[in-house]
Order: sequence, then C-alpha cells, then structure tokens
Amino acid sequence: MELSDYIRILRKNWLVLLVLTVLGFVTALGYTLTRTPTFESSSTVFVSTQAGGTAAELQQGSTFTQARINTYVGLATAPVVLTPVIEELGLPRTAAQLAEEVRASAGLNSTLITVTVANPNPSEAASIANAIADSLATVIPQLEPASSNGSSPIRLSRVRDAEPAAAPSSPNVSLNLGLGLLLGLTLGAVAAVSRTMLDNRVRTPRDAEQITGAPGIGAIAFDAKAKERPLIVHADPLSPRAESFRALRTNLQFLDMGGRSSFVVTSSIPSEGKTSTTINLAIALADAGKRVALLDADLRKPKVAEYLGIEGGAGLTDVLIGRASVNDVMLPWGGRSLYVLPAGKIPPNPSELLGSRQMSALLDMLERDFDVVLCDAPPLLPVTDAAILSRATSGALMVVSVARTTRHQLTGATEALNTVGAKLAGFVMSMVPTRGPDSYYAAYGYGYGYGYGYKLSPAEQAKSKRKAKKADGGRAALPAADEGAFDELGFASRRESREASRES
Repeated sequence: MELSDYIRILRKNWLVLLVLTVLGFVTALGYTLTRTPTFESSSTVFVSTQAGGTAAELQQGSTFTQARINTYVGLATAPVVLTPVIEELGLPRTAAQLAEEVRASAGLNSTLITVTVANPNPSEAASIANAIADSLATVIPQLEPASSNGSSPIRLSRVRDAEPAAAPSSPNVSLNLGLGLLLGLTLGAVAAVSRTMLDNRVRTPRDAEQITGAPGIGAIAFDAKAKERPLIVHADPLSPRAESFRALRTNLQFLDMGGRSSFVVTSSIPSEGKTSTTINLAIALADAGKRVALLDADLRKPKVAEYLGIEGGAGLTDVLIGRASVNDVMLPWGGRSLYVLPAGKIPPNPSELLGSRQMSALLDMLERDFDVVLCDAPPLLPVTDAAILSRATSGALMVVSVARTTRHQLTGATEALNTVGAKLAGFVMSMVPTRGPDSYYAAYGYGYGYGYGYKLSPAEQAKSKRKAKKADGGRAALPAADEGAFDELGFASRRESREASRES
C-alpha cells in the first residue's frame, strides 16, 4: 500500500485511534497514581592503596585497585556488608530484602564506588546509603589479605555523604504518561491497519478493479432518500446524484464494444441498486438524444415497471413465447426517446427464455433500431440469468455497492461471467459515501461542490414536478420509422425498412 492508503486508513479509523490512545494515557496515569513514591540517595566511596611510595608502586597499586573494584561493587549488596547496617539502624527487614533497595556502581577506569538506596522515606534512604558506605569501608579491608607489615593494602573512604532527596525518583510521571500515549497510539494504528486488512468488503474503485480486471465507469453517491425518489435524473435533474448518472452516461460512450451497444446491468447480490442505476442511466442517455431501449430482463423479481409507473402485465416474456409482438408491449416513457419493455408475467423457466434464440434475435433487432439497449438482469450469484444473457449482448455492467459487497462475492460474480465467456465491460460503484475517507471526494478526486451547488427556483421546481407527473407510461405505438414488415418476433428493423424503400 502507498502512504496515501495508510493516511486514508487512519482517517477512517480515527475513533479507534483516539479511543486506544486515550486508553493508553489513562492506563499510564492510573499506574502512576497507584505507585508509591520512591526517593533515592547516593553515597560515594573512594578506594585506594596504602602501600608504596614510589611512582611505580603507586601505579601498581592503582592497577590492583581497578582490577578489584568490580568485586567491591558486588560486595555492597552482600549480607556481610548489609547485616551490620540492619543492626546499626534497626531496620525491620532481612539482608535480602534490603539488597533489593541497594544499587552499587563504579565508572570505567575509576576507583569510586557509588552506593544508591531507594526508599519511600527520603531520610531513611540517605541514612542507609551512608551506613552501607561505612560498612563497605570496614568490611573490605578485613577481607583483603594483610600486607607484610600486617595492615590491609586497601583503604576505603567516604568522599560524599548521601542527602535526603527533595523529589521522588519514581514514578516518573511525564515519562509514564508519554509512554502510555505512545503505546496507545501504536496499538490504535496497528488495530486500524489490521481492521482494514481483515475487512473483506469492497470499498474503493481500486478494490473492484483488482478483482474484476475491468475499468470503473461511474460512481453513484449514496442518497438516504433514494427509495423515495429512485428516478433522480427525471425527478431532480440538477441534483448531484443525477449528475453522477450523466457522468456514467459519458463514460459509457467511450467503451469500445466492437460497434455493439447492448448491455446487461447486473450485480453480485440483491439490493446493490442495479435497477435504479439501469433506469436512471437510460433516462440520462435519452436526455442526450439517444434512442434507448430499456428491457426488464429480471424475470424473477421485476421492478422496472413499478419504478416507472407503467403497466407490466405483458412484456418480454410474452414476446419470447410468441404471445405478443414487441410493438404491442414496448412502451414509450417520459416524453423522451426512451422505450421500455417490461418483464411481463414471471415464467417458470427464466434462464431458458433469456438464453433462447428468440432472445438473441430480439437483441439483434433492438441493436439495429436503437442507439443503446439496456437490460436490467438479476444478480449473478443467486441465479445464472445475467451470465447467460450477457453472452448475447456486447457486455455486462457490474453494479458494486460500497461496503456492502464482499471481495468473495465480487470474485464469484466475475467468475460467473468468465465461465460463460461473457465480457465485463466495466463496473459502477453505487452507494458511495459523500463524507469520510471513502467518500466521493477521496475515491474519485472530485466532489459535488464543483459547479453543482445551485438549486432550482420555486418555479422551476414546480415545473419539474409537473413534468414528472406527466411522464407518459401508457401504451403507445412505436414511431412510424419502426413500422413495416414484422419478423417472427413482431418487430421491424429500421434498417430493413430503409433498404426496402430504396429497392422500391
């Protein structure tokens, strides 16, 4: 992943990051407040040799002292040194317990031993440090072998007395709180990245493109009122969501489909917005002057007639079984160059009908007489209808709902198309958030505020509502250019009519 991806992850999981950071701070604060303050006092002992008057003898003595200094440091916590201190001060603990409070050290190439004592009582810490220094100065000469004159060659002198500390050495409040913040922040970042890595849902166009291998041709913003006004291009053409469908219309025209112009609009699972996407795209294409044929090829749960407010009792099923002609059941809608073929009655064998020779012939006829043919098909994972129908069209358009579709579902839907040899022309991201790191702005680099911040005037709004109410969903004949000799499906091609007129 790139740096921008990590920034997006942190922005998206800012609440997790904040909670864990605060939790780390509170934990460190609680730990600090529950610790008993400890005071440290240090006493310093100087180790020297008593024998020798010449420079060579002094050098030899210094070398001997430095060689033994680490041994003397170890003796500072030995019972032989601490027991006299306990007896002298009357301490209510053993030598082993006292040793836990004592720390002795010596610098490199130095003959100074520093004895440090940590104790909750600063005065007691200073007294113990001084007593240990005195005990060390007494015990070590007794342990060292005597020289020829009967005296010890080693002499220890206390050169710095321990003083009661004015402030506790631990707990270190600022250090503990800083570590708590850092630990909480680190855990928050790890949790955010892990959560994103384990998230199996498709959230960005990059995710969909990696799975499908197809280009993204549009993004439809999430609209909380989408169910109330599904036909947004018709009801509110100046809204940001309607503009996203016009952008989809523009991108669709740049797809190279080998001269064909029929598409199956489908999705992986239900409720991803495929039907509303198909209808709004058809309206946007018709508004651009395209002759559009909209087919409700969802012969299991048809919704096109319901959304458009037209009679759907007869339609595609009747045409495929030869019960009706296309001219009888295909209806113009909305005063545009948009013609709708409802699904008709739900048949017992939808897959067989959509994969029949009659369906292929119907699509061929419609492609010759219309600029674009859009087929609203069922989802790919529950049934095979869309995959079968895609073979007879120029390609499929996959609607992918952000944060609803999982990677496994999208992979399965893509494989269903590949298995039958159908082409996935592109995918459309639906329900794209308008805020946050996964928003329309972050995913596509532009937003709704660019040129679409205006609203309709009251008069224009009233006119738009009147226009929506007058949308002609009734039964009407096709234009005269489409009338003529009908084939076995009951539909005449405009090209055949022109050729017949030339011959005559």
